[in-house]
Amino acid sequence: MTTTTLSYRAIHSKIYSVNFIKINLKLIYFLAVLFSLIMLIFYIFRVNELTQGAYLIKNYNKEISSLLAENRNLQTNFAESSFLGLAQERAKELNFEKTTDVKYIQILQSSLAEANQNSPR
Repeated sequence: MTTTTLSYRAIHSKIYSVNFIKINLKLIYFLAVLFSLIMLIFYIFRVNELTQGAYLIKNYNKEISSLLAENRNLQTNFAESSFLGLAQERAKELNFEKTTDVKYIQILQSSLAEANQNSPR
């Protein structure tokens, strides 16, 4: 038991001989609060940039949609005008003329019935 007591006293005296580093807790708290505020400000700016980016993407998507609709309309108009232009050129080549006086022939109902009965089957 005396050996334990002597060794305990020797260890205890060595512990007192080590100088503890004095930590200023106020400085640590101040730095922690300062760091937290800096991180909060950084977070606010990053969220703001993210929101602006999402808003720009939304506007660009709307613009793309409107341009695609306009492009479809232009393609339709071009196809129609191209077809009509070709048809008019072909009509001029075949010497077709625009009609000005249209005359209709009146056919009686009974004559249609007779023509159907006389047709070969």
